[in-house]
Amino acid sequence: MSEARPPEVRLYCRDEGTGPAVVLLHGLGADHTVWNAVIPRLAGPFRVLAPDLRGHGRSKAPEGSSYRFEELEADLLALLGEKQLPSAHLVGLSAGAMLALRTGLDAPAHVRSVTLVGGAAYVDGHTRAVAERWGETYAHDGPDALAIRLLKDLYYPDWIEAHMEVADRLREEVAEHDYGPTLRWAREAATFDERPRVAALGPPALIIQAMDDEVVDASHGRILRQSIPGSRIRIFAQTGHMAPVERPEETAEAIAAFVREVETSARA
Repeated sequence: MSEARPPEVRLYCRDEGTGPAVVLLHGLGADHTVWNAVIPRLAGPFRVLAPDLRGHGRSKAPEGSSYRFEELEADLLALLGEKQLPSAHLVGLSAGAMLALRTGLDAPAHVRSVTLVGGAAYVDGHTRAVAERWGETYAHDGPDALAIRLLKDLYYPDWIEAHMEVADRLREEVAEHDYGPTLRWAREAATFDERPRVAALGPPALIIQAMDDEVVDASHGRILRQSIPGSRIRIFAQTGHMAPVERPEETAEAIAAFVREVETSARA
């Protein structure tokens, strides 16, 4: 007997610019605003779509949502259909990178390229331990302690010292956040493992890896580069897990150059 599917979700999506479509996917517990500094840098030559995934930001999740990657994939493909886009370039951050990778493997006809920012082909013990520590900190010490923990884990220390307004904003966001959907997606993400399939990825791939990522070890960038034939890699020094926030100009430049290259090759 097939498992009942939850009702479909119409994802909130920021949609700007014209040209080849680039879809920006956020990670666990975040929303489209993690791309706020990247979007204006891409929305000139490209049509940029930045959705809030199911249960995050302005996209509410119906009762019974599983947060399995299959479910999130279906939401993403439905969004492309709603926007009348037969295919798009997918860019994902963290768990959003896992979603981009899965979609590229499962629905390559709809994916022109994938860019994996702080991504991985599988979730290792280190990343699981980091996520578990966040849950334990929130449960035992409260939202303010979690905000401090997130600052340490997500960002490069020197960058935070120069951007203390981010710390204040994060404290406010954590205090108001509903972590139910985040925890359910985190449980699903903890078992993510595409190592048996990653070498068969069809769409062109770019890997953006930060050397000082405390959430996804930098070794995963090398593993992805070695595992995906023809893939490219960009490495950011003195950068934490949140490369689109810490280094929006470099992130946008890397994405734009790669997408232009893929589009040029497709027309040749």
